[in-house]
Amino acid sequence: MKLPRQWWGALLAILLTVSWMAGQQPPSSIVAEGVPAVPEELRARMNQYMNMRAAVFADWHPSERSMLILTRFGDTMQVHSVQAPGAYRQQLTFFPDRVLDASFPRAVGKNYFVFGMDTGGAEFYQFYKFDLRDGGVKLLTDGKSRNTGLLFNHRGTLGAYMSTRRNGRDNDLYLIDPENPSAEKRALDLKGTWAPLDWSPDDSHLLLLEEISINETYLHLFDVASGRAELLTPAGSEKVAYGNARWSKDGKGFFVITDRGSEFQRLNYYDLGSKAFTSLTENIPWDVEDLDLAPDGRILAFTVNADGVSELHLLDARTRRELPPPRLPKGQISNLKFRLRGLELAFNLNSAKSPSDVYSYALDSRKVERWTFSETGGLNPETFQEADLIHFPTFDQVASKPRVLAAFVTRPPAKFKPPYPVVIDIHGGPEGQSRPGFQGRYDYFMNEMGIALIEPNVRGSTGYGKSFTKLDNGYLREDTVKDIGALLDWVATQPDLDAKRIAVMGGSYGGYMSLSTITHYSERLRCGIDIVGISNFVTFLESTQEYRRDLRRVEYGDERDPKMREFLLSISPLTNVDKIRVPMLVAAGQNDPRVPVTESQQVVKTVRSNGGQVWYVLAKDEGHGFAKKPNADYVWHAIAMFLDQFLLR
Repeated sequence: MKLPRQWWGALLAILLTVSWMAGQQPPSSIVAEGVPAVPEELRARMNQYMNMRAAVFADWHPSERSMLILTRFGDTMQVHSVQAPGAYRQQLTFFPDRVLDASFPRAVGKNYFVFGMDTGGAEFYQFYKFDLRDGGVKLLTDGKSRNTGLLFNHRGTLGAYMSTRRNGRDNDLYLIDPENPSAEKRALDLKGTWAPLDWSPDDSHLLLLEEISINETYLHLFDVASGRAELLTPAGSEKVAYGNARWSKDGKGFFVITDRGSEFQRLNYYDLGSKAFTSLTENIPWDVEDLDLAPDGRILAFTVNADGVSELHLLDARTRRELPPPRLPKGQISNLKFRLRGLELAFNLNSAKSPSDVYSYALDSRKVERWTFSETGGLNPETFQEADLIHFPTFDQVASKPRVLAAFVTRPPAKFKPPYPVVIDIHGGPEGQSRPGFQGRYDYFMNEMGIALIEPNVRGSTGYGKSFTKLDNGYLREDTVKDIGALLDWVATQPDLDAKRIAVMGGSYGGYMSLSTITHYSERLRCGIDIVGISNFVTFLESTQEYRRDLRRVEYGDERDPKMREFLLSISPLTNVDKIRVPMLVAAGQNDPRVPVTESQQVVKTVRSNGGQVWYVLAKDEGHGFAKKPNADYVWHAIAMFLDQFLLR
């Protein structure tokens, strides 16, 4: 039988689909080198783990009791509307690239919201106006520069945001009315990295944050009428970091998170008249992370990072006394936001048994409601394992005692018999922190492969005080790798963990840590996984996007200084690849603006030239990670195959 010509295209598409379903080739966006075909049996086993979802709170509607959330029903996170707790999630945006945020103007009667999105993971974010009346989408920014931090004023007439439009490097302040974008103006020329924090109650002033490093930031007060900014927190003898802030209702000052005079980030009140700070959380020995103030100014909500676990606190803004918080599952809380009408707080919550979902707490009735119920691929979340917090000694001392570091260990279920093979997963940043919560795809390691997952917080991690965060800066960089060596020693003392079967993995800075750990401890490892990691600090600093280069130099060191350059080259994994004795998997995104793809390419090329074995995965339409589901699925299939071949056997 001769097929009509027009049928051949459809038949070819079917054959390609069948071929992919049979594991014969990766998605068209993926270039895979040295990676075996994914068996259909593995795809079937992992299918449910690949189809877990999460929901992220974006904003409350300015007048109705409804909200915008971000979740994924197709390949990427998009904007959805939810009209009531547990109601249908109505998808509003449909783009191949993920949407990062969405916000309404604060005024009643505005029929639009603004969302941010980039292309291909390049992180040159643009703002778009979405018209709720007809679904029309209009680009508000130039389509080229990096635009961040859109914050509407109280009247809903202006949005403030930062943009690199002027020179591609510095973040200037722009003011825009999305209903009249042609009248947009560059309000303040700035140098470096900045962010808007909050508008004053009368919209006459705007708090701005200037970022030098994670340990050094400054607060400025921008006068809208004059166009001038006043420095509120001049430099002193100590470097101080400021975080999120909210104006008090009377406009006489603001609440702000800062480590001023403390090892930890505390909640403070700054009085504009006296220019004095008052600490409000002296009794809390952990970092305050997020905050929001109720529209009537009565209640302040804030979260605390207590040894990695989130705690929600409520404070009477007038008496400064704490109020009883709601009882919530143990996990991670984020994205605090009060509704404009009524004392109702929205937030995200995830735990070991539940992916990130959106909740609200009505303070008047003390009622907690869950707005979204994200899917876990049909799996029973009660079967997911919870992490145990452990502490282990490392190589140096504090006050004549061994320094002790924290890590979270998630063990397999009882159907697997110890000793368990181990994956050490090192967080990125390096100003990051491993914290207990929903594991998602990682649950496949424990539930189906019998692997124990260890997530350490080596020196330089946040959450343990600012002195601890500085312990890896500059010439101290490799002390973090020694911390992993100490963790390997700890594993060897645990009868239920197999010290002869250990893999190390990490993404971004964690990718560097994975590479560096392999060069130092190859004889104690089975294999390693590097995802978008740094392989050479000098080439990284010279090629990372210009708008973030100075921030990274504060952390890693300035490669333009000959002595520092020599040091950075000496500790770079690329310089030491001849010490690698184990198989590796390397994954990267072609459009990565943070750790350029050349960092992965050069390590793959060099290891192979030395006779080493490397599986390499490149996503042509991704940046610093894998945001699109087909790409992420393939990478995780490759990781599972890699661990099965080189760790378990």
